[in-house]
Amino acid sequence: MQSFAELETRIVACERCPELRAYCAKIALEKKRAHRDDTYWGKPVPAFGDPGARVLLVGLAPGAHGSNRTGRMFTGDASGVWLYRALFRAGFANRPDQRDRDDGLILRDALITAAVRCAPPGNAPTPTQKQRCFPYLIEEIHMLPRLRVVVGLGAIGTRAAADAMRAAGYTFTTRHPFAHAAENHATHPSRESAALLASYHPSRQNTNTGVLTEPMLDAIFSRAAALARVASAMQGP
Repeated sequence: MQSFAELETRIVACERCPELRAYCAKIALEKKRAHRDDTYWGKPVPAFGDPGARVLLVGLAPGAHGSNRTGRMFTGDASGVWLYRALFRAGFANRPDQRDRDDGLILRDALITAAVRCAPPGNAPTPTQKQRCFPYLIEEIHMLPRLRVVVGLGAIGTRAAADAMRAAGYTFTTRHPFAHAAENHATHPSRESAALLASYHPSRQNTNTGVLTEPMLDAIFSRAAALARVASAMQGP
């Protein structure tokens, strides 16, 4: 089986969506005034975190001036500020703040990925773009043998997570429409069962309006940690 490092190399070099590659390169060249002195990443963004994780987070896509700038998932924008603070409080991160790929941030028992690996215009990837990126998510699930919990961040991330779990061999025993804190469970013929937790995306659109609060996000990761611990205890040493 390939390693996460090998998959990362393939993702960073991906050219499946020429229009997104051109858009990301354009953003990296033009930059944002606040980041005019930064060197933008401007390439597809690979997953970040613990390759032995029991908890997988699936977001939407890199932000044009966030992950497309820093080269690390949920790093460099307001969404990442909220997400990593919550992961720290839940024990999944070694620090609550994030800045760039060299800031010393480490995830424990958690891996962060996305439905689409390139920043899309208006944060709205097309169905074709999502489908082109979809195989990478399936591969990541296959590469996480200890997977117990998948957290979908936003409706698109949650739908992509559910579809990828099915493609990886999981069968859901419960089905619910997308809603914050919705919890679905799935079995697998050769693995332990896993849960899918849905969360509102920690975007400014949700956090600035109170649609998503820090206690609501904390509850998601507290539940994820509890489910991961219970599943491991049931499996035994």
